Amino acid sequence: MSNSDILLAWSFPTTDLKKVAPNLKWIHVISAGVEHLHPFDWMFDGLVLTNSSGAHVKKAGEYGLMSILMLQNHMTKIITNQKNKKFVSLFSNPIAGKTIVLVGTGSLGSSMAKLVSPLGANIIGVNKRGKSVEGCSKVITIDKIDTVLSDADFLYLAVPETPETKNLISKERLNILKPTCGIVNIGRQSVMDYDALSEKLKKKEIAGAILDVFTLEPLEKNSKLWDVPNLVITPHVSSDDNGSYVKLTLNIFLNNLKLFIENKELNNQIDKKLGY
Repeated sequence: MSNSDILLAWSFPTTDLKKVAPNLKWIHVISAGVEHLHPFDWMFDGLVLTNSSGAHVKKAGEYGLMSILMLQNHMTKIITNQKNKKFVSLFSNPIAGKTIVLVGTGSLGSSMAKLVSPLGANIIGVNKRGKSVEGCSKVITIDKIDTVLSDADFLYLAVPETPETKNLISKERLNILKPTCGIVNIGRQSVMDYDALSEKLKKKEIAGAILDVFTLEPLEKNSKLWDVPNLVITPHVSSDDNGSYVKLTLNIFLNNLKLFIENKELNNQIDKKLGY
């Protein structure tokens, strides 16, 4: 490490990194999320950190399309009815005209929007700067999220964990949602109050939810989430493609390596202040 210029890894010791690797100029993380490296006080001047954002795009888009259509077609309720041996016909309409509030318009969130918007859904994006995104009819800044939650037929969460996003979807904000709203979370558990969500699902104050991310994984066998009605749990599979993920990640790294050799600005740089 003492003579290394580049580090390719997921997790690594950050204590006294400058002393251990004084020549280090670039670290590439083989994941999109980097919250496991927070806080970034270990980074020193001249050190660049990049991630593998973009490797998940195709799979994440298809998962997003699937999950939204599952909620639109009452599949969370149908699965709960199956567990309880209830044969109840729950009919649905095409998704055209429904409103999706997409919180987090990075590569994962926007990949869903690009596949769902052609079906006629109205997608409202929420991001830090209000920057326009393909597939979204409009985009608002995150501080204005309360103005659109009551319009949501679906709430789709695809944000990383940062100080700004922790408990973003609190009990109070869940109360803004209409009882027919469906929720998907592919971001991080810390973004949403899962206890409050569970209570609202039990009281039928939220139509259904699909959760893919949990603070402790695998989810503990004694977790109360397993028994929450109208909730589908997927084991953190929304964006990983085990057939090509390594190849896609390495392609991102190798493209950046070419830029590094040419002394050009690298793609996928992490902003230390923003945390992603």
